[in-house]
Amino acid sequence: MDLRKLKKLIDLVEESGISELELTEGEESVRISRQGQAVQQPQQYTIPQQPAPSIQSDTTTPTANVVKEDVVQESDNALTSPMVGTFYRSSSPEADPYVEVGSTVKKGDTLCIVEAMKLLNEIEADRDGTIKKILVENAQPVEFGEPLFIIE
Repeated sequence: MDLRKLKKLIDLVEESGISELELTEGEESVRISRQGQAVQQPQQYTIPQQPAPSIQSDTTTPTANVVKEDVVQESDNALTSPMVGTFYRSSSPEADPYVEVGSTVKKGDTLCIVEAMKLLNEIEADRDGTIKKILVENAQPVEFGEPLFIIE
């Protein structure tokens, strides 16, 4: 990889707020990792998904546990995020969502968009089926491997 390309990747990592990027191109591989305060940013993204202990955990924790248990049990049917980014259910705020619970999808149908480093990545169904659950709210951050949909 040439130095200009590396510099551009470093700039993208700094601008996006992600803590780490790994890229493989042919036999070459590069890993860019931020240190210091930036490493804490992904933790800030996960806070909305997990209630803080001081926030009436008696009422929110069981619900969160039930959802997590359901996801674990249905993990074979889960379509997961292939990258870290922001989840969008439609192509624009005015547009209808790509899919709803109960929608029938074919392999290759667009289900959502994950925005990563200012790029909009269409996420497609990996199999035919019916959307049983949508596990992420619109415009929420997602992690690599995080379940997005349950498709049966």
